[in-house]
Amino acid sequence: MKYLIYLTMLGFLAACASVSMPEPDEGRVLYAQYCSQCHGPAGKGNGSWASVVDPKPADLTQLSPTGIFPRARVLSVIDGYHRAGLPDQQMPEFGALLQGESVPVDTGDGVMTPTPRPLAALLAYLESIQET
Repeated sequence: MKYLIYLTMLGFLAACASVSMPEPDEGRVLYAQYCSQCHGPAGKGNGSWASVVDPKPADLTQLSPTGIFPRARVLSVIDGYHRAGLPDQQMPEFGALLQGESVPVDTGDGVMTPTPRPLAALLAYLESIQET
């Protein structure tokens, strides 16, 4: 079984070697399409729908107050896994909308995790707008 897992991971890594990682500009387009209505054009939580959403949308420029961007948590919130089964959650689950070819993303623990390219692009953009 371990051998099969090893071969599967090798195949994934070989496939990803030829895939370019998304840049923040690719994620900016997705952000404008899916996130800016609530989180605002600059990610400050002041979008046009923010006044009708409770709780107030998060300021996405303040996700790494310690200087370390919480990649795994951010991915989990965007795709909806973080909120699975929780009542009164206003943020939509975007996981189904953000499908595509997988790219390897280091989620902060040194392990490369297969992640749909659009989700990785949005992550790259959000990481790029952090204010420290």
